[in-house]
Amino acid sequence: MTNVNDREETRGGEKRKARAVRFGIDHASGRLVLGSFSIGMPRSRIARMALGMALIFCGVLGFLPILGFWMLPLGFLVLSHDLPFARRLRRRLAVWWHRRRKPAG
Repeated sequence: MTNVNDREETRGGEKRKARAVRFGIDHASGRLVLGSFSIGMPRSRIARMALGMALIFCGVLGFLPILGFWMLPLGFLVLSHDLPFARRLRRRLAVWWHRRRKPAG
């Protein structure tokens, strides 16, 4: 016999696990979600495009101190909100990653 609290803890753990694997832009809140971490994004399309381009430009200079190559994928993720070709690439990558992680059989 299971305890009601055990079932609630399991459901909460499943919710946390589902939330932790999210990666992308939450269109409902307008925030960039990276696992359990989220960042607010500008509402203006021009500001989002400028932010994405700045992240990519700084990512290219990743060999310098403070800047890093981690800025490249983040910049492409921000741009994928507004640019169709970047959105297609992000979706292809997400499908590839999901298929790769799926156990065989």
